[in-house]
Amino acid sequence: MRIDYLEDVPKFIPLLAREMAEHWRSIIPGESYGPRYEKLISHQNRDQLSLAWVAHENGVPVGTSALRVCDLEGRDDLPPWLAEIFVMPDYTERGIAARLCEVAERKAWEWEITSLYLHTLDQQGLYRKLE
Repeated sequence: MRIDYLEDVPKFIPLLAREMAEHWRSIIPGESYGPRYEKLISHQNRDQLSLAWVAHENGVPVGTSALRVCDLEGRDDLPPWLAEIFVMPDYTERGIAARLCEVAERKAWEWEITSLYLHTLDQQGLYRKLE
């Protein structure tokens, strides 16, 4: 498995947007493909917020993570955020989410960011294990 900047593998954006929208549709009001696609498009950076990474294997995207300016409406006073942590359903329980979080954390440290914010509606257990 490789983890690359989303900017380097934009061909994965349509599939990731579809899968992410489907996954979060039940817990995020108004979640749909179009806004998710646009959000991913805006994360094609490597030296500024917002930026994202994609884990992929044999030409197939298996997960993503991001550092964002804001990931919780009304809390843009708390940048930056660890966000967009998503692993394709067939690839869960393999440590991919943890590796994607590590990549984002390393970039934050590189930028001398000592605190990241996180908002999750359904994965509290995962992030507690990563503390």
